[in-house]
Amino acid sequence: MDKDNIYQEYGEFIFKYLLTLTNNLDLAEELTQETFYQAIKSINNFHNNGKAKFSTWLCSIAKNVWLQELNQKSKKQQLKDSLKNEYPTSYDLEDDYIKNEDKVMFFKKAHQLSGNKREILYLRLLGDLSFKEIGSIFGRSENWARVTFYRAKLELGKGE
Repeated sequence: MDKDNIYQEYGEFIFKYLLTLTNNLDLAEELTQETFYQAIKSINNFHNNGKAKFSTWLCSIAKNVWLQELNQKSKKQQLKDSLKNEYPTSYDLEDDYIKNEDKVMFFKKAHQLSGNKREILYLRLLGDLSFKEIGSIFGRSENWARVTFYRAKLELGKGE
């Protein structure tokens, strides 16, 4: 694998993946850089024995980088910061609740899905990734990603 062209070839793909995980442009950019830094450091550990694609290997590094980021910050501090940055000092709580009620219900239902279904749903809807790209991330087929997404949608509809 040519170290000089890795970012050009996979940078946008990894950024989209991290954006779906973080839902934060700045953090996704930062984690993308860290992902490629880690990948270059450990590129000799990538063994293409016909089973793993390079993009899948990069996605696993990206996911680990994201999980490390989550572990470094306490959830309480993240919530405090996001509330401070997202909301003005005064707002109508009732209006805010009504506007976000549908979004909150969707995420409550999505949170109850199994890990793969939930992640595929987020990658497809929030990350705007194709089923082929999603299948690649999981090391599975495009059809597997499509069927799993469909099943996740059916599961979400049962709660209605």
